[in-house]
Amino acid sequence: MPSDLSPERGRDRRASIAVALTAARRAVRSAAVWGLALGWLVMNEALGYHRGFPTVAARTEFARTFGDNSGLAAVVGPGRRLDTIEGFVAWRMFGLLIIVGAVWGLLTATRLLRGEEDAGRWELLLAGRTTRRRATVQVLAGLAVGYVTLWALVAGFTVAAGLRPRVGFPVGASLFYATAATASAALFLAVGALTSQLATTRRQANGLGAAVLAVCFLVRMLADSGLGLEGLRWASPLGWIEELRPLTGSQPLALVPVVLLVAATAAAAVVAADRRDVGAGLLARAPSTAARTRLLEGPARLALRLERWVALGWVVSLALLALVFGVVARSAAAANLADSAVAETVGRLGGRQTGAAAWIGYEFLFLAALLAVAATTQVSALRGEEATGRLDNLLARPLRRTTWLAGRLGVAAALVAVAGLVSGVGGWIGIAAREGGVGLGAMLQAGANIVPPAIFVLGLGTLLYGLAPRLAAPALHGLVAWSFVVQILGSGITTNRWVLDTAVFSHLGPVPAASLDWTAVAWLVGLGVAAAVGGLAAFGHRDLVSE
Repeated sequence: MPSDLSPERGRDRRASIAVALTAARRAVRSAAVWGLALGWLVMNEALGYHRGFPTVAARTEFARTFGDNSGLAAVVGPGRRLDTIEGFVAWRMFGLLIIVGAVWGLLTATRLLRGEEDAGRWELLLAGRTTRRRATVQVLAGLAVGYVTLWALVAGFTVAAGLRPRVGFPVGASLFYATAATASAALFLAVGALTSQLATTRRQANGLGAAVLAVCFLVRMLADSGLGLEGLRWASPLGWIEELRPLTGSQPLALVPVVLLVAATAAAAVVAADRRDVGAGLLARAPSTAARTRLLEGPARLALRLERWVALGWVVSLALLALVFGVVARSAAAANLADSAVAETVGRLGGRQTGAAAWIGYEFLFLAALLAVAATTQVSALRGEEATGRLDNLLARPLRRTTWLAGRLGVAAALVAVAGLVSGVGGWIGIAAREGGVGLGAMLQAGANIVPPAIFVLGLGTLLYGLAPRLAAPALHGLVAWSFVVQILGSGITTNRWVLDTAVFSHLGPVPAASLDWTAVAWLVGLGVAAAVGGLAAFGHRDLVSE
């Protein structure tokens, strides 16, 4: 009898391992991209500290200005020991890494769980020798491999920077920093796994997870707002992560509730997966008898209906980030801190102004990169509609291919334009809270300045989508990452003009520290439009390509 069962058990194990390996392979790809980007940013900030603040007086002034800013602390977290390199790196990057890690964890988990179910591949998987519970456990194991990849890359860059004599972080402190900075990624991998069981679509799962993240962030903001509510940090998981205090008095015990919550949430996801039907969610609403036909009158309106919450998320996020940058620029100008590496970088990029204009011009380079990423996500959405077979259902109706693609591109271009202008308004509000010397008109130009690179990326992505749909999204992400690195480092890594010109962002100046280059705007937008037209033509003459 045991000999008869052993082959069965062997096949079950192989099926389970196949699920885990597939999930791990897909999770590792995105984790590697973000791990490299975030790790490099940490190392760049650590290595640039002494160049930016070469004297004790400069460090003391920086600590006094930003350490006492309760409004800024509410957004990015309180600064501790800001007159040291440890305090600067912890404050400058920690808040960003927490939010980016949480977003990556949520989107990755819902993509590999609820996204696979939406596409119908989960049903094929469960037709084999596995169950919903075991398949979910194996996907969670694959997600864990992705998290370890993210952690290892951030840790590697932090350790490499810390070993430099001018930085001097102990290896143990660098590893704990990486653990604390990526803890939110582990937490929201588990949250995304749970919301994938609760919701009936991936969009709903992302919405639930985003609501959880927003509540955690708002509670943490209240705790750090200087209103005497510091105890609220323990009411938010993001507050627990903040209490880890890496590099500035590490408290490893604060990691215990984070680990327990991750384990409990992952266990809840496994239990929930076993208590629902495939394609359903535990929070499924009763079917409505009324048809919802709003925004179904054409491809453009359908695209708006499908992407409206994603678009709103991008617009609001970029506006809030621009608001933070405005507050930072205003405080930096008030403390005369612009005569630093930021001013040097802005000058190299063609900026002629100092103070708040220099800081906001430098910070908006990050927004330009993020807006370009938003454009790549729209190209990824095009590919997703085709790969999952949903596009076949649309084209089976009297709808031309080019009409569908043009409608999607119109919505994507509108998202990019609106996000750019709203970012300019957000930055102006941040600066205008105290006289920062930068007017609304200049900030609207700064917002408009980050739009052309995204339009170019969108057009190029359309061309790649029309010619080689599987390569479009990866190629665009690589282009954006390369352009960002070259734009920030510039002549610090090469003086070759041809290499520098390959960076999309290097063709525009750091507005408002420089004037808006209308010639560069026309070239980028024109090339983007031409590429989009070529992509439309190519898409109209190729076969649809599934996964």
